[in-house]
Amino acid sequence: MLIGYIPILIILIVAVVFAISNVGISALFGRNKPSQEKLSPYECGVEPVGSSRERFSIKFFLVAMMFVIFDIEVVFLYPWAVVFKSLKLFGLIEMAVFMAILLICYVYIWKRGGFEWD
Repeated sequence: MLIGYIPILIILIVAVVFAISNVGISALFGRNKPSQEKLSPYECGVEPVGSSRERFSIKFFLVAMMFVIFDIEVVFLYPWAVVFKSLKLFGLIEMAVFMAILLICYVYIWKRGGFEWD
């Protein structure tokens, strides 16, 4: 039964050896001429302002989580759209329930001020 996993193990070993050998070869033969300009941090061509250890507001993370949650909706919409005709009325009702739940969550977050950046 484990015989079927041998090709996956071989590919994993080859990938790890390839990655380690590339890093090693570049460390041995690559140029290393550090300068003040190369060692400076780069942020879209603008000199960085402030510390990189600056704390972000919790709102940032909440909006990111809301984006992920509502983005998952698309993951379910594509397969549903592909098999829509074979699901008939049952599929339509199930997707309507799913979209209603998402709409209720969206309205709840909106009313609670989750989309405000103040």
